[in-house]
Amino acid sequence: MKASPIRFAIIGSGSIAEKHAQAIAAVPGAKLIAVWGRDPNRGRSFAKTLGLDFVTDLPSLAARDDLDAVTIATPSGVHAESSLPFLRQGKAVLCEKPLEISMEKADLMIDTAREHGAILAGVFQQRLGVGAQAMKKAVCDGRFGTITLASAQLKWWREQTYYDSVSWRGTLLLDGGGALMNQGIHVVDLLQWLAGMPSEVFSYSACLAHKRIEVEDTAIIALRYPSGALGTIEASTACKPGFAMRIELCGDKGSAVLEDDRIARWQFDDERPDDESVRTMGSGAIVGGSGDPRAIGFEGHRILIEDLVGAIHEKRPPMIPGSEARNAVQLILAAYESVRSGKPCSLFQPKKYAQTNSTDGTK
Repeated sequence: MKASPIRFAIIGSGSIAEKHAQAIAAVPGAKLIAVWGRDPNRGRSFAKTLGLDFVTDLPSLAARDDLDAVTIATPSGVHAESSLPFLRQGKAVLCEKPLEISMEKADLMIDTAREHGAILAGVFQQRLGVGAQAMKKAVCDGRFGTITLASAQLKWWREQTYYDSVSWRGTLLLDGGGALMNQGIHVVDLLQWLAGMPSEVFSYSACLAHKRIEVEDTAIIALRYPSGALGTIEASTACKPGFAMRIELCGDKGSAVLEDDRIARWQFDDERPDDESVRTMGSGAIVGGSGDPRAIGFEGHRILIEDLVGAIHEKRPPMIPGSEARNAVQLILAAYESVRSGKPCSLFQPKKYAQTNSTDGTK
């Protein structure tokens, strides 16, 4: 018997909400039925383009019996506020990055989902690329041997108009940070998904190329892992014209480099028959926005929407559960604490959310 479509609402009406709408429309088992936004004028305009009515009351929307799931596309600092009414009603929630901008709010979302039997999933579409999937499999197969260096670079460019055009961008209250929390979180999550969470970080940050923002546009993090391995993260929105996102994993049995969704280097002691196909497979469909945030595609969101539909029907965890999406937030907040204190910061992981290096995202 064919399953009934999962009925979605989009919470938010900014530019990323448009990608959510495209992704939902591309999944046969999903149906968009409602839109809510913090800005009524923008929300009504967005809803009109989709042929939907704009919903003004969030609690009433959360209580509707004809709603199964929502995607959260509001400013980062109100992700918990936007999600909690739906989680308390047992609705499934797919939340944009970051999960939240504080650990207290992120953990409240996770706890509320567990308490009410709701699914909470995070958006980290870079995990889904063909290159990222190949690197994850190599990690799980032990092909790197002892990992010695784990590094990530996100050297992007954002015009000043990017920050000036929307009042919440570049603010501590609603953005929660700058190049690390908003853009760099993509490589922060990808690196920790591949190499695990570090035990200690030391960070510097600065605002070098932009005005009228409260946050960094450039940051670096030095990483120390529990195994003794070392690493670095560089994140910036001040590198014109913008470069490909880059992940490097190096070990005593081999190394690999990922640039956006393309394997740029792939060399291991135990050469396997399919290695040449990995080296020549080219880029996949997960498109980044190194120089223009509007250039990102929606294929990653489509996969995550499709996965959430399956998780609801099959009563299983989503590909990227909230308990994993919190890892990147924790690492970034530790980096910010290091900047404030001028000292290394240890990452303490509460026992109830033990650090994960799972293969949930590997197909």
